[in-house]
Amino acid sequence: MISLNLRNRLHKLGIFGILIFGILSINSCYKFEGDQTVPSYFQIDKVSLNTYYPEEGSSSHNITDAWVYLDDNLIGVFELPALVPILKKGKQNIDVRAGIKLNGISSTRVPYPYYEKIAFEEFELFEDSVVSVGNKSTTYKTGLVFGWKEDFEDSGLTLEEVSISDTVIKRTEPANNPEAFLSENSLYSGVVNITEEKPVWSSTSLSSFPITPQGSPVVLELDYKNDNYFNVGLLFFEFGQFVKIPLYTINHSEEWNKIYLNLGPNITLHQQAEYYKVVIEAGLDSNKSSGTVFLDNIKLVYWPL
Repeated sequence: MISLNLRNRLHKLGIFGILIFGILSINSCYKFEGDQTVPSYFQIDKVSLNTYYPEEGSSSHNITDAWVYLDDNLIGVFELPALVPILKKGKQNIDVRAGIKLNGISSTRVPYPYYEKIAFEEFELFEDSVVSVGNKSTTYKTGLVFGWKEDFEDSGLTLEEVSISDTVIKRTEPANNPEAFLSENSLYSGVVNITEEKPVWSSTSLSSFPITPQGSPVVLELDYKNDNYFNVGLLFFEFGQFVKIPLYTINHSEEWNKIYLNLGPNITLHQQAEYYKVVIEAGLDSNKSSGTVFLDNIKLVYWPL
């Protein structure tokens, strides 16, 4: 869960908001044609993600929903595992699109546009019967740009502290530290320790990124575990100076969690900037003597310019 610093939540959603309302509009116009009154049932238990690690990074995900389409018409949005009633029988064309909670907010559920749909062509349905497909997987769409990937597996990190920072982000030690995000490709995570003596951590991405066209979605994915709030924002270089825009405050999470942060609308507002960097920072929570932030599997994903 997060707290938003922008005045207008719909503006924050940007192109994702347009997508939500467009889909709901399509759904409201969809009418079942026929005399079938007893549904068939399509069941899908889980959707996971497969990646080509060298180019796309970790396969970590937070896919919570199935957006189910019949002949390109939205049947509905179903929390996984999902049992989907469909007033059709026989061979049908069904698509499932992996759904996420954009910006970590339950009320902004969207099909993640960078994941491929899962297609079931001529899938046979039976009236008053359940047909299960079990667990399925999706992939990233081809042609995406992974402008930034930081998985903390290399000793050289792609985050750099700025002058106001009292402390630094380090790799967890030793390898396979139980506090780290551990997986087939992950032995380490990033960790920031904040104390009363060193209460401020402020860093930016080492690389800068091009300004994407107006309306283009740009998503920052990251895994985190924290007992201290931390913030995510953008640092633009425009008109010869840097301008920092705070965007999100990430709440505490006792377990590893994944979030998808939509940066696109804020980049759209700075089309005259030369470039931007991602800002991640934290200050010691009030009434605490220390705090810890763990990060892993940071990805900045967008379409080519």
